Amino acid sequence: MRLVADEVRAFALEAGFNLVGITRAVASPTVGAYLRWLEQGMHADMAYMARPDRIARRADLNVVLPGALTLIVVGMDYGQVAERAWLNDPANGRFAAYAWGMDYHHVMEARLKVFAGWLERYGQHSQAIYVDTGAILERSHAQQAGMGFIGKNTMLIHPRRGSTFFIGEILTTLACDAYDQPLQRVGCGTCTRCLNACPTAAFTQPYVLDARRCISYHTIENKGDIPADMRPHFGNWVFGCDVCQDVCPWQRFAPSASERQFWLAQRERAAAPLATLLSMTTEAFNQRFGNTPVHRAKLWRLQRNACVAAGNSGQPALVPALEPLVNSANEVVAEHARWALQRLAG
Repeated sequence: MRLVADEVRAFALEAGFNLVGITRAVASPTVGAYLRWLEQGMHADMAYMARPDRIARRADLNVVLPGALTLIVVGMDYGQVAERAWLNDPANGRFAAYAWGMDYHHVMEARLKVFAGWLERYGQHSQAIYVDTGAILERSHAQQAGMGFIGKNTMLIHPRRGSTFFIGEILTTLACDAYDQPLQRVGCGTCTRCLNACPTAAFTQPYVLDARRCISYHTIENKGDIPADMRPHFGNWVFGCDVCQDVCPWQRFAPSASERQFWLAQRERAAAPLATLLSMTTEAFNQRFGNTPVHRAKLWRLQRNACVAAGNSGQPALVPALEPLVNSANEVVAEHARWALQRLAG
């Protein structure tokens, strides 16, 4: 039995997703570019991205799910508006907008499980669910499913929704009666705002992001020292970075999140006082960030990032909060605290 595309799209929207696309479970057209990216070491120390088994999955969806015929891709908006002065205050540590609400992995996975259960009406089949965790080139597949185009900032951009939406997938052995096609005649044109605005010049060329120079990589994935020569360019970012999305002209069309769990409950979720982050206990960290994407960074990494932001703040009032961290049992935190104090001392 085949999936009926119109029924699948209707249920996806009814289930709370804001976008849906259906594409054939074939190899991504960007696999070659991905392999070149790995060869140049642009994945930094994210060794899992270069594992042979992961590469095999990204190159062939049938390695992920034998007999796969269809990939259903869904999106959920997370766009929010926060007080710009509060976000940019150097005394505050700023979080990327996707982390302002509840952890999207849990929210979307729950919806996808309901979706997968609904698909059982089409008969016996095998399926797999992913939310930013599987070895799938999801942005490329989403582009093939007509959900947007890949911008020069490497983000998936929908011409009427911008790029602030999460992506999830259901891979199934069922065929579909109709598949979506990639969008035509839309893209970035001659615009290079994202490339020019990146604080650390992380884009080596359009459509190519070098993680070794990316603020998001260093504040979230990097488990060691942040390169000293890059720290002054981090501003007050302590978890992720939105610069290349914020400056994108397509972003003016981005809607606010309809899912309440992604709503900004308090402005401290968008930017928190650095003094609070620097002196935060493990208990307080778990209580505030326990069910958000920030929790994956762990307290020590967030404090490392807060030390960098404090060093960039020009706020001598942060010295008392930094001084105890010089004696931290975590040498990475201690070194960054010393750096911040030296910066504040001129």
